[in-house]
Amino acid sequence: MIVNKKRLIVAACALIASAVMAVSWAAAEKTTETKLSADAKAEAKIMGVLDDLYKEKYGIWKVTPEDGRLLRILAETMGAKKVVEIGTSNGCSALWFCLALRTTGGKLITHEIDDYRASLARANFKRTGVDHLITLVEGDAHKTVSNIKGPIDILFLDADKTGNLDYLNKLLPLVRPGGLILAHNTTDQADDMKDYIKAVTTNPNLETIFLHKHDQGLALTLKKRCADSSM
Repeated sequence: MIVNKKRLIVAACALIASAVMAVSWAAAEKTTETKLSADAKAEAKIMGVLDDLYKEKYGIWKVTPEDGRLLRILAETMGAKKVVEIGTSNGCSALWFCLALRTTGGKLITHEIDDYRASLARANFKRTGVDHLITLVEGDAHKTVSNIKGPIDILFLDADKTGNLDYLNKLLPLVRPGGLILAHNTTDQADDMKDYIKAVTTNPNLETIFLHKHDQGLALTLKKRCADSSM
């Protein structure tokens, strides 16, 4: 009888342990499903605002959806922690970056000289709930970039094209080895950035390719890991 009681106790304990484990797994699965659902809703909210921005007819420059997806993919793939953007406009490209930054734990510093466009961007950031990921700096970026601290994972240039070389000279030292410099409109506004294009294609510490040449164009430049960190 004593042996049978011990067996019953062991069996009961096993059943209890199995039940507890089942409850734990169910709770974990529910937590995972909730998180996935929250992530899906957050992404859908941003994508909904982006869809609205692409439907607007007023003349605000913005990246194409194809360029925007590339910004998101690059930032998420490299686990970007700091992205610097020159030329906020209405916040379209910043929202593409934030699709990645909300998962990488990164932040965006974006610069805009026009107060009207800055106000549009702020409204769009708040509307999508990503304003906590973004610092919007108003003013002439040729001056305000002096306050930026490195290291920068991605530098995105999409403001005055004739000023790209100045931005590059000032911010390249802050871009980490293995970091990226992206310049927009290298097809449709190539004449305004000939000096920039020459700089990123002749510097031995940089590797540059030109993408989406069928449309606005985008120069993708790698700061080589073997580059002199003092550059």
